[in-house]
Amino acid sequence: MGLISRIRDAFSNRSISQVQLMTEKGNTYFLWNGSVYQSDIVRACMRPYVKQVGKLIGKHIRETIKEDGARKLDINPTYYIKMLLEEPNPLMSGQMLQEKMAAQLRLNNNAFALINRNEDGLPIEIYPITATNVEAIYSRSGELSLRFTMRNGKLYTFYYRDIIHLRGDYNENDIFGSPLAPVLLPLLNVVTVTDQGLINAVKNSSVVKWLLKFTNALRPDDLKSQAQEFAKNYLSTEEGLGVAAVDSKADAIQIDQKDYVPNSSIMDRTTKRIYALFNTNEKIVTSCATEEERNTYFDSEIEPVLIQLGDEYTRKLFTRRERSFGNSIVFEASAWDTASISTKLNLAQMVDRGALTPNEWRKAFNLAPVDGGDQAIRRLDTAVVGNTAEEGGNSE
Repeated sequence: MGLISRIRDAFSNRSISQVQLMTEKGNTYFLWNGSVYQSDIVRACMRPYVKQVGKLIGKHIRETIKEDGARKLDINPTYYIKMLLEEPNPLMSGQMLQEKMAAQLRLNNNAFALINRNEDGLPIEIYPITATNVEAIYSRSGELSLRFTMRNGKLYTFYYRDIIHLRGDYNENDIFGSPLAPVLLPLLNVVTVTDQGLINAVKNSSVVKWLLKFTNALRPDDLKSQAQEFAKNYLSTEEGLGVAAVDSKADAIQIDQKDYVPNSSIMDRTTKRIYALFNTNEKIVTSCATEEERNTYFDSEIEPVLIQLGDEYTRKLFTRRERSFGNSIVFEASAWDTASISTKLNLAQMVDRGALTPNEWRKAFNLAPVDGGDQAIRRLDTAVVGNTAEEGGNSE
């Protein structure tokens, strides 16, 4: 028996790995019960990431090489692929699909989407998969499949070749990304305890602050009325004089309050550690980052997902033969998404020199294109050297 056959028999009809999303127990990952996503800090960290990934624009590129060696690029040459990227399924647009997968990837370091094909094998729909458990299985022929346990308990098995699989922290497992929860949960516990301490401190601030000690025995009703009268006369913010006076029948004793107020520095350090785990910071979360800070965040967090999306879509939507003819899926981000207004205004110089068309410049401001704006223009004083006389007349 050959080596390849022995390897296939070793994994024949056996589960080689299993992932149940969000928390880990032994060698199995379990779906988190949702409390992580309910954390305001976690959701704030996720939101810039998810929105940026949703803004990526997918395009079908076909690259061919001419006989003279020149490269020709066709944008969205196939109608059904173009529509698949714009409307992957009847329930959502391409943007919403990307946001949903980005959220799953951020929470679980794994995101899945199923490619539905027609009878000719052409992809016609893409659906995100939200499962509680994913199990990797090899068939006798060595082909990999994924068995999903859905939230309603039903099991579905799909070939891996029909699954778009995004991974983060891809390290320990051969197929799945490492979960985030084991690192995140201890930090969230600190946040929870601190928040509870703050709530208790607020509640304790309403306890008794003054004690009236009477020398004579009074009925309960009289004690209550005397206390209410004292509070009305001396503790009211509207009528209080700042001075309390009592007769010899009672002594007014102030109770020293020592409420526990959580140390704000502990909360700040824990929040920064959570930010660091998501590779973000307060400026990114609150949308106060500068142009350079936004560019740095894009380069470190969004661009790797952009590349992974393009590679995964390409190898799952196209066969090797189709890829050999130059077909690929590319996800693009506007180069000016993170640019400031002043930077966008300075692009007018690029329009004058023909490096940008007027419509490309308008796109940087999220303005609709205008008729004739796709034609490059150029000022005469920036003409190509040697052509000045031809384009602008006799320089003399």
